[in-house]
Amino acid sequence: MKSTDANYPVAEKKPTTLEKHGDVRIDNYFWMRLTDAQKSAIVKDEQTKKVVDYLEAENTYFNEVTAYTKKFQENLFQEMKGRIKEDDSSVPYKDNGYYYISRYEIGSQYPIYSRKKETLEAKEEILFDVNIEAKDYEYFQLGGLNVSPDNKMAVYATDTVSRRQYFLRIKNLETGEIYKDIIDNTNGGSVWANDNKTIFYTKKNPDTLRSSTIFRHVLGTPASEDVEVYHEKDAAFSAYVTKTKSDEYIIIGSHSTLSNEAQFLDANTPTGAFKLIQAREKDLEYDISQYKEHFYILTNKDGAINFKLMKTPISNPSKENWVDVIPHRQETLLEDFSIFKDYLVLEERTNGLNKIRIKRWDAKEDYYLPFDEETYAAGVFGNPEFDTDIIRYSYNSFTTPSSVIDFNMKDRTNDVKKEQAVLGGKFQKENYVSERVWVTARDGKKVAISMVYHKDTKLNENTPLLQYAYGSYGHTVSDSFSTTRLSLLDRGFVFALAHIRGSQYLGREWYEDGKMYTKKNTFTDFIDCSKYLIDNKYTSAKHLYAMGGSAGGLLMGAIVNMNPELYNGIIASVPFVDVVSTMLDDTIPLTTGEYDEWGNPNNKEAYDYIKSYSPYDQVGAHTYPNMLIITGFHDSQVQYWEPAKWVAKLRELKTDSNILLLHTDMVAGHGGASGRFEALKEVAEEFTFFLALENKLEAN
Repeated sequence: MKSTDANYPVAEKKPTTLEKHGDVRIDNYFWMRLTDAQKSAIVKDEQTKKVVDYLEAENTYFNEVTAYTKKFQENLFQEMKGRIKEDDSSVPYKDNGYYYISRYEIGSQYPIYSRKKETLEAKEEILFDVNIEAKDYEYFQLGGLNVSPDNKMAVYATDTVSRRQYFLRIKNLETGEIYKDIIDNTNGGSVWANDNKTIFYTKKNPDTLRSSTIFRHVLGTPASEDVEVYHEKDAAFSAYVTKTKSDEYIIIGSHSTLSNEAQFLDANTPTGAFKLIQAREKDLEYDISQYKEHFYILTNKDGAINFKLMKTPISNPSKENWVDVIPHRQETLLEDFSIFKDYLVLEERTNGLNKIRIKRWDAKEDYYLPFDEETYAAGVFGNPEFDTDIIRYSYNSFTTPSSVIDFNMKDRTNDVKKEQAVLGGKFQKENYVSERVWVTARDGKKVAISMVYHKDTKLNENTPLLQYAYGSYGHTVSDSFSTTRLSLLDRGFVFALAHIRGSQYLGREWYEDGKMYTKKNTFTDFIDCSKYLIDNKYTSAKHLYAMGGSAGGLLMGAIVNMNPELYNGIIASVPFVDVVSTMLDDTIPLTTGEYDEWGNPNNKEAYDYIKSYSPYDQVGAHTYPNMLIITGFHDSQVQYWEPAKWVAKLRELKTDSNILLLHTDMVAGHGGASGRFEALKEVAEEFTFFLALENKLEAN
């Protein structure tokens, strides 16, 4: 990027001594932490004003440094926007006698939710026009849409702050009336009992934001009279409420990283007592569905590390009565399952690739859907109906736009309901190449990298390459299509997705080998993939870039401390970088529920291990790549002060003159902007950072 005469902000140093296990850390920027009350106060106190002034000074510096790129950013935004079908709509799905549709109108930021009774030719009923709902807010999110069994009412959730603390409201779909019932501080979900007047929902702890309590609400009564039906006392667990696909049972679940517990209630008797399925046990995970007189259970029971499917009678559901339906397989991860009247549908992953398996209950058929590409993403979704031969699934790849497909399990025919439109006239699938390579990590494990690039891109040491990964919580990033990514590929970039440990790309062991006391494998896998790409002349350190968000932002922080010389630039979005301090503070949202992911630093062994890689604690006096750090002032997942403190410490210690930018969205939270076009502007900003470092701002 071009040099600037702007002076970067220098944060005040106010040493705070932090001591644990006899170890003393000096945090010069601890003062940047604000409470929610301070952030939301109309009149700012001295500390709040100081913090906000610093963040705004960083934003001013960001704008000054990137001013010369603004025209290109706008052009890039228009380019990406031009690929989108603005008046797009979802494929309708049928549920309880109605087809449900979400659609956008030209120029609109938000969707319109509607339905049609029995047939797609019926008159459209507008349920919610989110553009109207959002017009008075800088940030707006509508979710949790849940229609009553008699189709007359809907519960919906709204968030206007971006902290994922949702208000629940109820709308009469026949009259349009919004009832006075307002329930605050929920997780956004709800469940109707079968009486069409009772609602179960989950409240959050107002400080930690842990979903901890299930309440029962009766339509027309004040929320103050709602009945608490369950409270999760263990701070390592979160609670939720859901309903079986058959609508026969309401399920309350409690979950931590490594343990689950569920209880059930007949949906026709909402004031009844919930019955326990199986008491929680350490390292016993299970998730349930229901079919006829049995619960079906996805579980790791009996050491099934890649999970298996079991069933148990509803009349006596404890684990002593669980029997295998789909046994454990060492080479195949069982990720999910769906139940239909005549079929069981399994979602599996073998050698990193998705598989969809169809199995008749009567055992007459058992087969897989055929997928031919080397890298792709496929998944079952949107199948609320039980008595049907049709399953809906999605399919896409790095080079194939997303399709929504209805598959007839009886006659094995496909009906492509929708193919993602890529407008603008330039995209042709055959112009892009995807491949998968396997890297030998330093401990001998094989790590996959999926790549995509334009067929005219020459692969050599001058080729710009963006390497991406996440690598935590067992979350596997799919090899999926992106219309925005085309703006990089068409300008000569290679996009490389590293399937590092911490995900479940190669099964549950791949996750177990990238968390807790093996967490550093996540970072070294990414670095080893970078070295492979450089050694094999896909790129060079002068043209290699990296990007990650949230726990992937932690990954970015770790790699630039360990091997900064490998990268010309990185973007860390909402990065989790102050790992020790956050995991020691059980008042911060999500902390207690994540001890099984990162470790509990109240234990000295965990403390020492976490500190050894925590990016904020490991910042050193050496050269760092060009860096753009992005955060949100109202982020509830990773508090804004983590990246803000990190940038301040980097400015203090780094020995180079490379670009270091902090951009704080003072309105949004962890997920960024809420409108679809505002979100595109954020992508244009990120891509422009990389393209500017490659002097490609004029490329078309």
